[in-house]
Amino acid sequence: MAYRALEIANKLLAKSTDYDAGELMSNMKLQKMLYYQQGYHLAAFGSPLFDEEIEAWMYGPVVPSVYEHFRSHGAGGIAPETSDIITLSEEEEFLFNDVFEAYIDFSAYGLMNKTHGEMPWRTTNTGIGNVISHEKMTEFFKKKFEEN
Repeated sequence: MAYRALEIANKLLAKSTDYDAGELMSNMKLQKMLYYQQGYHLAAFGSPLFDEEIEAWMYGPVVPSVYEHFRSHGAGGIAPETSDIITLSEEEEFLFNDVFEAYIDFSAYGLMNKTHGEMPWRTTNTGIGNVISHEKMTEFFKKKFEEN
């Protein structure tokens, strides 16, 4: 079952607040965390975690609807908008938590640099409207699973 990207974003924001002594995640970091969650979910389950497309923007992967939703925060931290955080299936929760823990300690710029070196972003033209395909993400993240 695919969720709404904003539901996954709020789940990430809530988890980062719990994880990092109340530290709030920026929109830039949130975008990269959504990309990694989507990529690993595609590779593990063969289906997207959320329905919205991810685009290759200058500073890395972006879910435009989520970016616009939180745009007013600028580079500042974002608090979760709700305490009613979705629960994924048991397998999805397990993967979500693993991916979160693997990437949460990177800074927003660290994640940007990481995504810029990876095939899905590198092989997609950058700019608004340029979608990073699920096929590219699936292929790349399946290889990441094999490495681990």
